[in-house]
Amino acid sequence: MASAIVVGPLGLVCTAAWQGAGLATAVPGIEESIRKSGADVGVAFRTLDGKTEWFYHADDAFHAASTMKVPVLVELFHQAREGKLKLDDPLLVKNEFHSLADGSVYALDAADDSEADLYKAVGQTRTLRQLSELMITVSSNFATNLLIEKLGVENIRTTVHALHADGINVLRGVEDGKAFGKGMNNTATARGLQQLMEAIARGEAVDQESSRRMIEILERQTFNECIPAGLPPGIRVAHKTGEITKIHNDAAIVFAPKPFVLVILVRGVADQKESAALMADITRQLYQATQ
Repeated sequence: MASAIVVGPLGLVCTAAWQGAGLATAVPGIEESIRKSGADVGVAFRTLDGKTEWFYHADDAFHAASTMKVPVLVELFHQAREGKLKLDDPLLVKNEFHSLADGSVYALDAADDSEADLYKAVGQTRTLRQLSELMITVSSNFATNLLIEKLGVENIRTTVHALHADGINVLRGVEDGKAFGKGMNNTATARGLQQLMEAIARGEAVDQESSRRMIEILERQTFNECIPAGLPPGIRVAHKTGEITKIHNDAAIVFAPKPFVLVILVRGVADQKESAALMADITRQLYQATQ
């Protein structure tokens, strides 16, 4: 395997390693796609055999958006493995959360969430397993906040650190306005998310069985316009997207003939169809160059 430092057309240093000329030949085209988009982009790509990788602005911090739900999922399975809870334990559904800025109470608005049915279940219970499914597959903010308050944000950060994914910084629940006002935002780097997704892919995030079950949940993701859209039909993808205004992210384990982890973070594109198309294009070029 050869390795090199690649300097992009804007003088931005990226690192790459490859067995042959495929990836080296593809890098200028990928960088040109990014340049034309006008966006800030972070990419972390690595095959699971460790033989091929490419990083582009992989240590730049981006708003994590809903990719921060992956560390929450990992911590849920971690606490289940330790016997602190069971995935089928019921949890009361209440729309009442405490700001990590000052402890004050706030509520979520169903109109700002990607899933509304859970709001109709206030006063009922849902299992932790059901909430984790909603958190990942339809990106429910309500389910996420219920799990964060159950698990503890400090515990989530401790587990992220133990997995050497320190580029991920979970500071608060979703829609915590007071924390947001104090600059307490959840951030992620492409490298940090890549390390976390790779730990899941290798069965090291908690244990083999927990990782397998997390992958199954991530495979049921319903938003597939980014990384999966750049792949040939039929390839399994376990991933989590995230999007807010001018932020669009995707972090994926791709079960291609040569399996790989790919994380793409995009900042600065207002039209999410354009940012999704950019991520699909980057994915397509990396797939064609390395498979």
